[in-house]
Amino acid sequence: MKSEERRVKREELRMKNEERRASQLSTIHSSFFTPHSSLSSLFACYLSTAYFAPIQYYSILLSDKLQVVIEKHENYIKQSYRNRCTVYSANGLLDLVVPVVKSDRRKIPVTEVEISYDTLWQKQHFKAIESAYRRSPFYEYYIDDLTAFFDRRQGYLYEFNMQILRMVCKLMNIPFRVQESNVYIKHADSGILDLRNVIHPKATQQPPDALPRYTQVFAEKWGFKANLSILDLLFNKGPEAKKYLLYYSEI
Repeated sequence: MKSEERRVKREELRMKNEERRASQLSTIHSSFFTPHSSLSSLFACYLSTAYFAPIQYYSILLSDKLQVVIEKHENYIKQSYRNRCTVYSANGLLDLVVPVVKSDRRKIPVTEVEISYDTLWQKQHFKAIESAYRRSPFYEYYIDDLTAFFDRRQGYLYEFNMQILRMVCKLMNIPFRVQESNVYIKHADSGILDLRNVIHPKATQQPPDALPRYTQVFAEKWGFKANLSILDLLFNKGPEAKKYLLYYSEI
């Protein structure tokens, strides 16, 4: 009997989580894909830290309506963009995951998550990126500026991601107006667009039909793949990548 009660409770919890996620997805869909004037009641957007975040994430940085805040005081969440990105390989979509040091604590602040070097993940990621994008038009143009992230060891995941964010913004000529949170707010107040757990590998929205597709190296084989890591847009569109992001932030 107790086993059945636990099963029922788990199912109820799952349904509540799905409802909450659906509500979050509705929020992000309306914020990205409705007229910019609809954001007038918002003044800030909270994002999680991310490893070579998806295109959707970077489009937020171009918004002149929102102050972007990176969440610095949350607990680390596994299987999210906090330590992974998705690139387009010859075999289709490929997740690149930064391994982290395991902790005995059930919850660990995101700023205390250490990167693990038990495997040669930097070498593996670099080779995967090279294989995926060396035939793209702007790979050679940008790769030297990114090589350091795969050569030098970094201590903590959060700081590593912030370094990547600053570099990508520099390469794309995006003004770096990002702030870091001062305290953790579990439930965002009115006027705050909370995307910390919405821009997620399992919940990423596809762009509307109005957004143009861009040329991808393996599109003839696997078709166009939307909202991949910013690396995909950067290597394929080059200086035009920022204009593509503007479609997200201005429509």
